[in-house]
Amino acid sequence: MKNQTEEVKNKKVHFISLGCPKNLVDSEIMAGTLMKDGFSVVADAEEADTVVVNTCGFIEDSKKESIQRILDMAQLKEQGKIKKVVVAGCLTQRYKDDLVEGLPEADLFVGSGEFQNIAKILKANDEGEKRKTYFNLPTYLQETDTPRVNSQPGHRAYLKISEGCMKRCAFCAIPLIRGNLQSRTLQNIVNEAKLLAAGGVKELIIISHDFTDYGWDLRRKSPEAKEAPVELLRQLAAIDGIKWIRLLYLYPDGITPEMIDLIKNNDKFVKYFDMPLQHINDNVLKRMNRKMTRAEIVEALTLIRKEIPDAVIRTQFIVGFPGETEENFEELLEFIAEQQFDRVGCFQYSPEENTPGGKMDQQVDDETKQRRYEAVMEVQQNISREKHRAFIGKTLEVVVEGLSDETDLLLQGRMSQQAPDIDGVVLINDGQAAIGQFVQVKITESMEYDLIGEIVEPV
Repeated sequence: MKNQTEEVKNKKVHFISLGCPKNLVDSEIMAGTLMKDGFSVVADAEEADTVVVNTCGFIEDSKKESIQRILDMAQLKEQGKIKKVVVAGCLTQRYKDDLVEGLPEADLFVGSGEFQNIAKILKANDEGEKRKTYFNLPTYLQETDTPRVNSQPGHRAYLKISEGCMKRCAFCAIPLIRGNLQSRTLQNIVNEAKLLAAGGVKELIIISHDFTDYGWDLRRKSPEAKEAPVELLRQLAAIDGIKWIRLLYLYPDGITPEMIDLIKNNDKFVKYFDMPLQHINDNVLKRMNRKMTRAEIVEALTLIRKEIPDAVIRTQFIVGFPGETEENFEELLEFIAEQQFDRVGCFQYSPEENTPGGKMDQQVDDETKQRRYEAVMEVQQNISREKHRAFIGKTLEVVVEGLSDETDLLLQGRMSQQAPDIDGVVLINDGQAAIGQFVQVKITESMEYDLIGEIVEPV
């Protein structure tokens, strides 16, 4: 007869992680917590006893995707291929009772304030606990000893430095879901980064809702607190074994000359700035509750380009925000053409419940949003095409990621100007290298988002 420990060890869990990298780190923590408790994590849903769908609840499209994936897993359960469906993450936290009532197919609902207890929750359920919902305030912060399984290729990892957000943008529900800003301590973050480096990670990708706000909450509580963006960068740069450090999500008003100087003069920092600007018209920015004007945004962009001329700037814009006129939109379109951003993402505004934007008058119709979205993407595709042509004939340092997503006949990698999963890739059609190896690639062809080249020599 099997004892309880053996039964737990036979429990197999599959994760479906949706939405942003911050949510992915939560999935990695859940996986690590379960493995520490004797569960095993499997890559195929049909090999699992339990499937955890870690949902996203940010915008309408992501909500629809989350619901569809839950229903897909419920169908597997109905077919007897899995035993249990767990719904976790932001959508769960945001809609709580509505989701429980609307999805009777799911067995457990775990909010973003309880995900760290996933092993206890699953074990209690296996032992006959009838409770179906687990919600709490999202106050959990990752600790140095928090178990975590890196789901990325071994040479890179996300490093989450804070939870929640202190901004109150009118279109965004993140503070409702994730709460106010909570920064991890410097020591906590640096210790994790050292562990990742010791495990072979070469690229750290720093994530939060706004990097430039890091530590504000801790400094407010204690004037002696050292937690601040520049100090964090200094300490991360001193870690042996790390080759690239990439910063994601920088609000432009927090970009300082000191920060730019540090990034400029340390080779570990890739010259890549991810700054979601959302709009450029002052009236629209004010309605969005973005605390910057066009002039201040231009000042931040000018500072970066003056000090780091080869910097890559990625941004995103929202079209169709309530009150956005044709004139406002034309100003945005002209600004994109004028600034020649390296990467641009575009979202059509979707009214979110319990946000100021969702309650505003002058809502823009869907047809207009779609037309404006297509216009932005057309302008940016032309810019991207021209920028990529300029790489032909150049030799770039590229980290090899593995076989191409399109065909097993090609290798796929990234130069420092490309962030994983959100930017294009470098396709390698000549030469061999191992995953995680840095090589020199001569670019021979270009496309709108991807480059093609051949390995010249390893770095």
